Amino acid sequence: MIGVLVFPDFQLLDAAGPISVFEIASRLAGAAPSIRTIAAVPGPVRSSAGVELLARGFRPSTAISTLIVAGGSGVNDASKCDKTLGFLRAMAKRGVRIASVCSGAFILAEAGLLDGRRATTHWQRTRQFLSQYPKVKLEPDQIFVRDGDIWSSAGISAGIDLALAMVAEDLGDEIAKKAARQLVLYHRRSGGQSQFSSLLELKAPSGRFGPLLSWAREHLDAPLTVEALAEQAGMSTRHFARAFIAETGTTPSKAVERLRVEVARQQVQSSSEAIERVAETTGFRDPERMRRAFIRAFGQPPQSLRRAARAG
Repeated sequence: MIGVLVFPDFQLLDAAGPISVFEIASRLAGAAPSIRTIAAVPGPVRSSAGVELLARGFRPSTAISTLIVAGGSGVNDASKCDKTLGFLRAMAKRGVRIASVCSGAFILAEAGLLDGRRATTHWQRTRQFLSQYPKVKLEPDQIFVRDGDIWSSAGISAGIDLALAMVAEDLGDEIAKKAARQLVLYHRRSGGQSQFSSLLELKAPSGRFGPLLSWAREHLDAPLTVEALAEQAGMSTRHFARAFIAETGTTPSKAVERLRVEVARQQVQSSSEAIERVAETTGFRDPERMRRAFIRAFGQPPQSLRRAARAG
């Protein structure tokens, strides 16, 4: 059984997205959906949109094998609820697969389930998360992260990506693909969440590391290591890496890759320069390395973007 934990002012799609994935996948597998919405206080639970879901209370039960924890504006109160935290700890002790969607990671972290583990959350809450839970190995650019039986996903719709990955594990890749097709979604989304974060403003960067990013953009052909960036910023490598993640929501190496891929994309689409030469001048060096970066960022290799630009 799939359990979906909600609380007052939860984000509706955090719950409805995974519920729809598991429902459709179950029917495709020839089984009746087995999904239960639960909450610390049973009854109608109002989402931040004003729409209510009817939830059951926390009951000692061995029926739930997977527990999805929603996020939303009510996370701060939910993460202070002893009943909720105790329930999560008990479920984890039983070996239940537990996952968070978006800011639901704060509830898992408050329960201590993420200590020493890899995890992710919405890019807008990276700084707050790092400050509150330094024991967690946060990976801010991931769509979702799995560390043993504990899963976490990025902002809102990423809960659907996480649910599809769980379906693939439970029912097989073919069922997951069919479910994604029925939902008119990508089976596996390309790229990390820095595609959607404030790092997209790198063309005119602002904030604490704006000057550094401007400098890096002018020196893409240099080996822009974390150490080199920290030296340019006048900071120790360790302090720089942590401060950079808190400020931008991604790692220095991912930021440099994003800068390189944006400049390379412009050259690929607007010139006839050889792909190998574009890779050299933008610091990728190896065309294959650039190809992989393009697929992560745009879901397509450089040649496809060039053909589309010329056709347009």
